[in-house]
Amino acid sequence: MIANAPFLSDGTPMPTRYWLTDPELRAAVSRLESEGGVAAAARAVPSAAVEDAHRRYARERDALIPAAHPGPRPSGGVGGTRRGVKCLHAHVAWWLTGADDPIGQWVADQLGVTRPTESGPDGHHDGDDGGVRAPGAGGGGDGRGRASKG
Repeated sequence: MIANAPFLSDGTPMPTRYWLTDPELRAAVSRLESEGGVAAAARAVPSAAVEDAHRRYARERDALIPAAHPGPRPSGGVGGTRRGVKCLHAHVAWWLTGADDPIGQWVADQLGVTRPTESGPDGHHDGDDGGVRAPGAGGGGDGRGRASKG
């Protein structure tokens, strides 16, 4: 997983802070979305909890922007969404950072994904995808913090 700055290099606002980089996890989330996962997640999680998550996400992102920033700012919550559920990838990516995202948790539950538990010597997770693990899948990862699917 990678964390994006709130702006692209040309100053364009970037509302999506976190992207999944693990191709197998991205594919699994895409399959979940194509099978009606967005609507299922919206039904499973109370809308007030989703709206609270959007507000927390926006506060986290906006805290990175100087108060005196003169240009346009990113808007919306998770993945730039103002209401409801739009992109399961963005929700689970943010959840993997340790955020309290009930949609991200729902996605993780559906796919059998757990949050990272391995830390390097500095206390941060090793691996370019945040140490994601899919339990019981092909030995539990490749030893570098990458999720594996069986």
